[in-house]
Amino acid sequence: MLGNLFLTIVETLGSLLSGVLLARFVMQWQRISFRNPIGNFVLATTDWAVVPLRRIIPGLFGLDLASLLPAWIVQTLVVFITLWVRGIIGLADPLSLLVVMWGVGLLETIKAALYLLMGVVLMSAILSWVNPYAPMAGVINALAEPFLRPFRRVIPAIGGVDLTPIALLLLLQVLLSALAMGKYMLIGLA
Repeated sequence: MLGNLFLTIVETLGSLLSGVLLARFVMQWQRISFRNPIGNFVLATTDWAVVPLRRIIPGLFGLDLASLLPAWIVQTLVVFITLWVRGIIGLADPLSLLVVMWGVGLLETIKAALYLLMGVVLMSAILSWVNPYAPMAGVINALAEPFLRPFRRVIPAIGGVDLTPIALLLLLQVLLSALAMGKYMLIGLA
């Protein structure tokens, strides 16, 4: 009982931290200004990890790996804690356990990115209906637009209603299901 509660807290905090690190990665990748409430929050919650890592981890093709790598490390630590609490750490081969932790950590990082994208797309759609001129609407739309653009090329607006968020959310659900299957396959290797 307490183990499950502890794991829930660890997984929630790990996902939140990874999500903010991934938001920083995407905002820098898309060249979105950090001079807004969302950008200020992202910088305030991630500078402690990203700024020191930038000294040793260079960027690659304009991508900020110092923001991406900590998200993966956090998720790998969450996987380690989960396996430790469940008693799997002492039973498995150390090398295969390390590979499984890295692999599942990577899948969990991708899962956090997909959930972040789902949230951004939902917020963008809701803001477009309710208040398209809200102060944070520009940032949210800038985060969602690169992912919606390929769908907008294929799916026309019907009666002035943009259905691309629905199509993207459906694709993201399929990807989340595939990630879940991959996760359980990797855990089976431990």
